[in-house]
Amino acid sequence: MTASAAILAGSALAAWLTRTGPVSAPQASAGVAGDTGSNVQERAVNLAGPGQLVGALIEAGVSAADANAAAAAAAPHLASGSEIRAILVIIPGGAGGGLLQQLRATRIDGSGVILARGEDGTYAVTPLVADVTRKIEVLRGEIDSESFYTSAVSAGLIDTLIPEFINAFSYDFNLASEVSPGDVFEVAYDQEVNGAGEAIGQPKLLYAQLTTAQKSLALYRFQTADDGSGWFDGNGATTKRGLMRTPVDGARITSKFGMRFHPVLHYNKLHGGTDFAAPIGTPIFAAADGAIEFAAMKGANGNLTILRHDNGWATYYLHQNVFAPGIAAGTRVTQGQRIGDVGTTGRSTGPHLHYEVHIDGERIDPLSIPTDEASRKRLDGAALQAFMKERDRIDTARAQGTN
Repeated sequence: MTASAAILAGSALAAWLTRTGPVSAPQASAGVAGDTGSNVQERAVNLAGPGQLVGALIEAGVSAADANAAAAAAAPHLASGSEIRAILVIIPGGAGGGLLQQLRATRIDGSGVILARGEDGTYAVTPLVADVTRKIEVLRGEIDSESFYTSAVSAGLIDTLIPEFINAFSYDFNLASEVSPGDVFEVAYDQEVNGAGEAIGQPKLLYAQLTTAQKSLALYRFQTADDGSGWFDGNGATTKRGLMRTPVDGARITSKFGMRFHPVLHYNKLHGGTDFAAPIGTPIFAAADGAIEFAAMKGANGNLTILRHDNGWATYYLHQNVFAPGIAAGTRVTQGQRIGDVGTTGRSTGPHLHYEVHIDGERIDPLSIPTDEASRKRLDGAALQAFMKERDRIDTARAQGTN
């Protein structure tokens, strides 16, 4: 079909194909009254939802009565709020409008409806069922000289999966300081697709691997009965242990622990934590399980959260933009739970998280604290068997490149 794209002015829909001229009659199996001699119009439109169908039909030249009747017949087969692709075949009419000869309205998953005008003027309704399959996509890439984010985007990774990848390694890597150009990564994610191969809905990250000159780690997502979804190495050991190395999404280190020339006070002073630069609103996570000891504005610290952990240690989170809902003194939080967002409150030169670790009242370099391998939980019994089955399924897809 030859076509020229056009926009239907004055409505919230986009018409991408319009054709006027003789067309062959629909097949008899469709149950339509065909008229090979008629000068019909065929048009395709994209709609934000079924509520726009009446307006689209009227704007395309269908009479108001016909448009309302067709929309009413189609509505039970079109979910509210979902985008619709509609093909309209219209017999032009006089001042009152034309007649809708055929309508094919589908959602991205292939479900929808076909309406075909019969000899008596009523519509034969043919529901369409969804045509959806799942597959595992595999991507591999190399860290460039800019950032992991640009490297992942260049490799084709969907941007919504990038924070998930970073979080998977938050106990083992600091992606701001422990990766270099030439390091390699691999991801595998689950995605629903329609019959045309178009992605439906959000993908789910299943596997993440990162290899640097110093170490390599491959992680699998697995749903446990008690702790929910988490990340495990190939032997079924969880990544959770000790303190998170990076308690903020996708940040870069701008100032480490130690003596420095203070950028605001202009004299040498101990910088008692690590600064992670990130845009305002970037989530901040609890570095380990514990109870909120303080969560309020505190002078030069800005919005400050103090979290007292079960082993007696404390972590401090300074300059936050806002506190997460429910975060207040006495609240119990778990490792990896969002406690606030990055900001630039208090004595701050720009958006960042100043993160401190206090042990026995002394400030300790957060990056110097070793990970505690002994504290890692390992799956066993039926849970381990289920994990190994999922691990093997993912590895099979990785070996094939896609599944």
